[in-house]
Amino acid sequence: MIPAQQAIGRLGIGLAALGRPAYINVGRAEALPPQRTAQAMREQTRRVLDAAYRHGIRWVDAARSYGSAEQFLADWLTERGHEDVTVSSKWGYAYVAEWQIETEVHEVKEHSLERLRTQWAETRTLLGQRIGLYQVHSLTASSPLFEDLALQHELARLRDAGVRLGFSTSGAAQAETIEKAWELEVGGTQLFSAVQSTWNTSEPSVGRALNEAHTGGWRVLLKETLANGRLAVQPPAELADIAARHGVGPDAIALAHALHQPWADVVLLGVAGVDQLESNLEATGVELGDADLATLRSLARDAATYWGERAELPWH
Repeated sequence: MIPAQQAIGRLGIGLAALGRPAYINVGRAEALPPQRTAQAMREQTRRVLDAAYRHGIRWVDAARSYGSAEQFLADWLTERGHEDVTVSSKWGYAYVAEWQIETEVHEVKEHSLERLRTQWAETRTLLGQRIGLYQVHSLTASSPLFEDLALQHELARLRDAGVRLGFSTSGAAQAETIEKAWELEVGGTQLFSAVQSTWNTSEPSVGRALNEAHTGGWRVLLKETLANGRLAVQPPAELADIAARHGVGPDAIALAHALHQPWADVVLLGVAGVDQLESNLEATGVELGDADLATLRSLARDAATYWGERAELPWH
């Protein structure tokens, strides 16, 4: 079993569900304020970050497309004066919903030199030197980044100035993206040294690629570890049975499964409220047995089916 404090040290808070009024996570709405004004969401974010910090969590992940997440985080860091929090953020998507819950488009993706320069300036204005990891948001093997030499060299300038660079992945071809990014060098040095991927009990297909990246010296972050809330709210019966035997919620079992992966450096929690956080943190006290792990491995879904269903989740 991983000691609880050691497990806590590997957890981070992702702000995708807190920085904007609408998102796709199942079970999110019940945890949010009745009125999702910017001020109400800012206060909710503060409560979650305060609770996470009290428990020993020292990593927070944001993105330019997470609505006001970077602003909320910057305000919290200034108010609390914490100097020991690592911040990661992402560029590539722009938030365009203008704080509307029901709108046709919430974010727009663009991997271009102009988008990088614009969003890096915005992030630096808010978070200054706090950025410990800056990531390309949702890189794919077909991204124009792989052909855009000017964009690559601009990123390399950030890398050479001391900014650690990474990228996030989504979709059934995550492993292919990681393998292609591993080979990308600028100036004789790998451009990236970190990757943030979706890995969970239902969708573990990228695990081998992440293990190889970790072994090669990259930092590995796991996101969507509860399958956008589905493993917490709509868990498979087998997962629910394991949770009942351990006396915790299904979310804790799914997260304990993620923490069991030795190559996972940071396991992100996508909570929308303090109660969800407290429930998630019960994962640090769970000792999964061999039979539990075998059952959890058997719950892996076909990756294409999983991602097809995820694409149908509504923003709400």
